[in-house]
Amino acid sequence: MSKNILAKIVDHKKIEVAERKTQISIAQLEAMPLYHQGGHSLKLNLLNTTLTGIIAEFKRQSPSKGIINDTASVADVANAYAKHGAAGISVLTDKTFFGGTIDDLSIAVKNPIPVLRKEFIIDEFQLIEAKAYGASVILLIAACLTPNTTHALANYAKSLGLEVLLEIHDATELGHISEAVDFVGINNRSLKSFEVNIEHSLELKHQLPKGILSIAESGIYSVETFNVLKKEGFDGFLMGEYFMKQADPATAFEAFVTSIKTDNNAD
Repeated sequence: MSKNILAKIVDHKKIEVAERKTQISIAQLEAMPLYHQGGHSLKLNLLNTTLTGIIAEFKRQSPSKGIINDTASVADVANAYAKHGAAGISVLTDKTFFGGTIDDLSIAVKNPIPVLRKEFIIDEFQLIEAKAYGASVILLIAACLTPNTTHALANYAKSLGLEVLLEIHDATELGHISEAVDFVGINNRSLKSFEVNIEHSLELKHQLPKGILSIAESGIYSVETFNVLKKEGFDGFLMGEYFMKQADPATAFEAFVTSIKTDNNAD
């Protein structure tokens, strides 16, 4: 995703959020049943060695790849992710650019594991919405927020009982990290060139504050890459496209998990 595309998405998101505020009030969101339920902890799941560490994503399309999978069922895929050891589920809720909806989130959260609302969050309203629809974790993308805005949104998310994943792309974004951030996701794909560079990510990982959980994002298409990142100390692995581009994402996820376990047993 180029910076131009990112700016375009953020501009559209401002209009979208303003429209959404006219459709449903904060009071209505706070009255929804899921708003008052305790979430599931992704932090605990990433520390649980019996799980895979994979945050498995449901994604229909993207600006750079176009349609990835527009036939898979959210319910079927999310159920399989939960059943076969995902540490969490990530659900794209952006409609215009990624083909998702907030209703996808409410389907995925029926599973007893943490669900991340994958969205371009620019406003506290979206955090209240995430909580109301059952998300346990929210994403903040450093590339489309100032450090001050990131810190304010992270603090507000924590006040709602949400865990916070901050996505960074390079060392200039390290200042977006605060005590309210639970995990730092390092995107292996460059915003400028679309190229995937695992080495760059490993370099950046070593600049993170001590003790913060790290998540590798994008470009994990093989068990070999997964194992390299795991050995380098990443705690979580956000994977979506690899599974979603298969005819049956549920089966693809199960097969990938089996391969990981086989490799680990061989070691």
